[in-house]
Amino acid sequence: MGALELPTLAIEVVAAIGAASRPLLTNRDPGPDESDVPLTSIIALEIVDPGTAGIDRKATRVWVDGALAFDGTASPEVAGAFGGPRAGVTEAPDTLRIVLAPGAPFASQARVSVRVVSDTTGGGHPLDETYAFAAEDRTAPRLVAAVATAPRTVRLAFDEPVVVVDATAITITALDAPAVPLVVVEASAIDTLVEVMTGAEMTPDARYRMVAAGVSDAHGNACASPFDAVVVSGFRPARPATRRFDLWSMLPKHNRRSDVTGDLARFVACLQEVLDLLLAEADRFPDIFDLERAPAPFLDLILRDLGKPFPFELDELGKRRLAAVLVEMYRQKGTAVGIRNAVRFFLGIDIAAITALAATALVLSESELGVDWELGPSDRFARYAFDVKVERLLSTTERKQLRTIVEYLKPAHTHFVNLIEPLPPPSYDHWELGVSELSETTLLH
Repeated sequence: MGALELPTLAIEVVAAIGAASRPLLTNRDPGPDESDVPLTSIIALEIVDPGTAGIDRKATRVWVDGALAFDGTASPEVAGAFGGPRAGVTEAPDTLRIVLAPGAPFASQARVSVRVVSDTTGGGHPLDETYAFAAEDRTAPRLVAAVATAPRTVRLAFDEPVVVVDATAITITALDAPAVPLVVVEASAIDTLVEVMTGAEMTPDARYRMVAAGVSDAHGNACASPFDAVVVSGFRPARPATRRFDLWSMLPKHNRRSDVTGDLARFVACLQEVLDLLLAEADRFPDIFDLERAPAPFLDLILRDLGKPFPFELDELGKRRLAAVLVEMYRQKGTAVGIRNAVRFFLGIDIAAITALAATALVLSESELGVDWELGPSDRFARYAFDVKVERLLSTTERKQLRTIVEYLKPAHTHFVNLIEPLPPPSYDHWELGVSELSETTLLH
């Protein structure tokens, strides 16, 4: 590990901890279960005796991945494979520090195990401890497969999660002729998959060689040759099994026989590609007018074709639902059931009742002329007038939308007059100390 130089180090608290056993294995570098360890790191450790006996150097041995790296009884003590320039052994009265410098770097993503065996001077306190750490990832991702999933989409699969660093660095080269040249315009990665978008539609069944430059793993390892290339066939749209629309076979036989250079065949192949794409577009028409599979831009056109009478803004799911029920709404137009269903569909509100108009009437011997009476509608108007009652207080937008729905769906000769909502709860003006005045600003309730 790299050295870290601190400008100031102050020790504020020192806690004494009683050792359960002796000797102790401490100051391990890399530490136990450490990850992303550089491949050229040294292995350092200290064996400490918290007692007074000290460490028996000759009883100490260290194995790295099963290979003997240090032997206190041998000369030299550090094995040659771990005796690099930084290797060394330092002994103090109660500490033995061992530094191993492997001659070869660790393997990428390797899990390195270290076993330490030692004892105190005079014996009686054997130590046998094993720990491990993980080396950093230096392995480049591999491109293992590719498949065209749409006329302009190719899906790449790698052997580990990747990220797209530069989408324009991904290249696509046609191996067959005639074939449309392709350029990558966009690429996105999800785990081990990369979705590549091309600027033009690829030639069906033509072979393309893709080089995944600009793609790396999470540790910055770029995809490199020879595991960065793959051959993929151009996307062939689905077609009916019984269709046979081959321009070459439609030509007269003598024209085909006289095509010695193959120029005519190549020219017809270019026309065949355009024809296949046009047939594929025609085959997609059922998806366009299908309410469940139609692309979002076509939903507004479908509703316009159905004569959408409501100006409300709807999301994509709402447009699909409306297109599915709009014809049935037309059939129920002019009925109370149609009004109820339409209000429930758009607003999620159940209409409590649709009742005849309840106009203010004169009460004999009580109503006073010009004081508490209203001029009512004519009998003919009142006969076809109605009110709509809901069970909760509506917002301003809901109130406007409900009126629009009812006005459109009601019978033409009827009149929608009142929208009856529950009254808001009463608000009481309670007494306020020092402000309210008896019989002036007080209200008994």
